[in-house]
Amino acid sequence: MVDRADPVPGPGYEERPSRTVAGAVLWRAGGAAGAGSGVVLPDGCMDLLWVDGRLLVAGPDTTPHPAGEVPGSGFAGIRLAPGTAPALLGVPARLLRDRRVELADLWPGAEVRRLTERVASYGDPRAGLEELARLRTADGEPPDPLVREVAARLRAGQGVAAVAGAVGLGERQLHRRSLDAFGYGPRTLGRILRLQRALALTRRGLPPAAVAAAAGYADQAHYTREVRALAGTTPGAYAAGSAGAKREIPEPSGSRTTA
Repeated sequence: MVDRADPVPGPGYEERPSRTVAGAVLWRAGGAAGAGSGVVLPDGCMDLLWVDGRLLVAGPDTTPHPAGEVPGSGFAGIRLAPGTAPALLGVPARLLRDRRVELADLWPGAEVRRLTERVASYGDPRAGLEELARLRTADGEPPDPLVREVAARLRAGQGVAAVAGAVGLGERQLHRRSLDAFGYGPRTLGRILRLQRALALTRRGLPPAAVAAAAGYADQAHYTREVRALAGTTPGAYAAGSAGAKREIPEPSGSRTTA
């Protein structure tokens, strides 16, 4: 799936912001997107997926995942902003970290069958997924403003100690809350969000040294190490792949590199 920052549309892929689920994005991809080469990169988000008539959940990633991990001839999804999926799903994000699971593994089978039929009744399954997410959000607890603030501060590049102080939690408390909300601790989420900022700048054509400075890395070597650790590639290979493809190929969760 295309990453959050500055997606570049391509053939067979469409996305748009949700009109009813705050911070969510609706997307769909043709068959080639589900089985090609490449890897899916961490992005801090979770997805509710419609794949060939099945409902699945893509949990938050910490490492690159094979692009064909979820087989299928066509995908639709609602991409949920960091920290928002657990309230909708009723499952702590830490239990879904680096996993793709059938929704029936999380919810009662009868309910999933009913929801599957409902989503299938829509001409565009994205609309069905959006309505499902809207209803679950409306029926559940209101969004936790602390989770939103933590994500926003980490996205802005603040350190863990500063974020913990700003939201009135100790660092250990923040870590526990983050595991349930995001699937991993705030330090890992901050690294992933910084990576996404850097990859967006790379796609805009900035050289590695400029990307490192603008994204908040200590230096170019630090940026290179983080790309290797989280994306399994190098800045140069990523830049070459995205320049050749002119886009990030959509996948069930996360962004994808063609390197």
